[in-house]
Amino acid sequence: MLPSVGRNLAYAAGAVILAMGLSTTALAEQKGIDEAKREITIGAYTPVTGPVPFYSVLTHAADAYYKHLNENGGIKGWKVNYLTYDDGYDPARSVAVARKLVEDDGAFALAAPVGTATNVAVIPYAREKKVPMIGPIGGASAFFVEPNVFPLLPDYGWSAASNVDYAIKGLGLKKVALLWENDELGKSAKRGFDLYMKELGVEPAESVPFDVKTTSFSPHIRRVANSGAEAVILFGSNANLAAALKAADLQGLQVKWFAPFFTADPSTVKLAGDLLNGTYFSSWLMPVSSDSADVKAYRDAVTKYYPNDPVGVFGLNGWSNAALFAKGFEALLDSGKPLTSENLITALETLNNASVGGAQGVSFKKGDHRGTRQEGIIQAKDGKFELVREFRPYPPAVFDAPAQ
Repeated sequence: MLPSVGRNLAYAAGAVILAMGLSTTALAEQKGIDEAKREITIGAYTPVTGPVPFYSVLTHAADAYYKHLNENGGIKGWKVNYLTYDDGYDPARSVAVARKLVEDDGAFALAAPVGTATNVAVIPYAREKKVPMIGPIGGASAFFVEPNVFPLLPDYGWSAASNVDYAIKGLGLKKVALLWENDELGKSAKRGFDLYMKELGVEPAESVPFDVKTTSFSPHIRRVANSGAEAVILFGSNANLAAALKAADLQGLQVKWFAPFFTADPSTVKLAGDLLNGTYFSSWLMPVSSDSADVKAYRDAVTKYYPNDPVGVFGLNGWSNAALFAKGFEALLDSGKPLTSENLITALETLNNASVGGAQGVSFKKGDHRGTRQEGIIQAKDGKFELVREFRPYPPAVFDAPAQ
C-alpha cells in the first residue's frame, strides 16, 4: 500500500493524465473548428491533372459557393476555409490527399470531393477516422449505406426509371429502347431500366451496349430502328449522345430521345447542335436557366470567381454538393450541440425535404442516406433547358430495391 504522500502524488498524476486525456479528446473533436475566428476548415481532392481535368469545374463551382457564402455572412456568422488539392483522378493519391487534409490541415469534413472511384477509395480511411464525407461527387451504391457519407447524386438506375416513367406514362409511348455505356454507369442505368420495365409489364424494344469511346453509332441505331422503338434512352457521355443523335439523323430515325442529367449541358449543345432539340433529361437538379434564387446565385458567383468556366450542369452539380455541407453545419448550429463530427452526422440526418443548391426534396435519416429522392424532366429547346415535368419521387419499385 502506498504512503499517503505517494497516494496523493499518484492521484495527482492520475488526475493530470485524465485531464490530458479529456483535453486531447476535446481537441480531437474540435479539429477544424476555430472558435476564436469562427471558422471551419474543410477540404476536397480534385483532378486538376490526369485524364479528366475538366472535372475541376466541379471544384471551382464548390469554391465559388464558399466564397459567395463567406461574403454574405457565412453560416450564421461562421466562415468556411475550403482547401483543395490535386489528386490526378488517381484513387491512391486521393487517399493521400484525404490523409493530408485531415491529419495535416485539420479538416473537419471532406466536402464535394470529386470522382466515383476516388471517393470509394477514400471511404475506408474516412470510416476509420470518423470523418464525414459530404456531397461526394460520383455514383456508387456504397455511398448510400455508409454512416458518415452523405451523397446528393442518385443511383443512375433511379434516373433511368424516371426516364421510362415519363416516356410511358407521360408521353404514352409503348416501345422503349436503351443504349447503355458498358461500364458501371450504364450497367446501373440498365438495372433500373430493366426493373421498372418489368414492373410495368413492358418488354424493352431493344437494349444495346456501347463502349464509352464509341464515336460511330450507326450499327446501334440500325438495331434500334429495326426494333420499332418510339423512344430511346441513352446513358453515356455527352459525346456519346451527340454521336447517337447524328447517326439517327443520317438514318432518318424519328424517335423521342432521353438522357441523364449531366448531359443537359451547354457542352452537349456544342457537340449536337439543333439535333439536341426535343431531347428529354431526367434530372435531380433544376435547369441551369432556372429563376430559383439558389441557381441564380450559382450563375452569378461562377461568372464572378471563375469567368472562364462554362455555366452549366457540371458547375451546378459542384455548387449543390458544396451547399450540402453548409446545410448540415447550419443544422448542427441550430441543434446547440458541440461542434463535433459525430454531431454533424446526426444533424445531417435531420434534413427532411430540404432545398440544397439546385436540388430539391433532399432528406437523410439514420441508415438511409439516399439524399436525392426525386427528379424532374428537362427538355432541350433551342440551346436552352426547360423543366417540362415537375419533380416527382422515383418509382418505388426501383428506388426501394436492394442496392446492387
